[in-house]
Parts: sequence; structure tokens; C-alpha cells
Amino acid sequence: QSQLVESGGGLVQPGGSLTLSCSGSDLTSNDYQIGWFRQAPGKEREGVSCINSKDGSTFYRDSVKDRFTITQDKIKNTVYLQMNNRKPEDTAVYYCNVDRTPPDWSTVNTLCRIGSRFLGSWGQGTPVNVSA
Repeated sequence: QSQLVESGGGLVQPGGSLTLSCSGSDLTSNDYQIGWFRQAPGKEREGVSCINSKDGSTFYRDSVKDRFTITQDKIKNTVYLQMNNRKPEDTAVYYCNVDRTPPDWSTVNTLCRIGSRFLGSWGQGTPVNVSA
């Protein structure tokens, strides 16, 4: 019951662009922290990029900086992850999740760093397979 729907993944070629979408009721309407996470085979889930729905602040893990861009559409209640210059190591199941009641001390980088450990509800995700 994550109430979020991820889409846009698939089998894609390296180096190109791809946009993932995460939609949910009221997803971008309040002071929420929304994040894209991924889990590669045999590895733990990790935060990729996160955004605050109110002020638009963002965070990117070092491995995707200058390649991925996270944005939001407040009308559509959708968060996007634009993936450019994809690499084989980007292959994973990508999930979105949201902290609807972030503490005052929490930021988007906090969500990306530890959200995989503390967020309790995960959806189906959308697989991204970067392969030639």
C-alpha cells in the first residue's frame, strides 16, 4: 500500500536517456521528501536522488551526479528521474518512496542516505536493465 506507482524502466542501451516516473496521490502537494532508490542484484537498496516537494531542494549520490536529474510536476503529482549517459552499473530495480512527515532535522540528503533503512513501505518498482 505504498500508493506510489513507478514506471518508465525497461531494457535499454547504455549511454542514452531514459525518464522514470513516480506518481501518487498528493505526492508533491505538501512538505514531503521524495526519493528514488535502487537495488541491484545481490546488493542492498541505496538512495539515488531525493527531492523536497515544498522547496525543491535535491540530493544526488556521487555516482549519478551530472548524469541524473530529479524533478517534480506538482499538477500531476509526479516525480521524475531523468537518466542520461546510463552505465551498466545503473542496472537495478528502481523504487520511489516518500517521507510524508519528515522531522525538522531531516533533509533530502538524509532521506537518500538512510531512507532505505527506515522507510517501511515499498512498491513494485520499475526494473532498469542497461545492456548493450
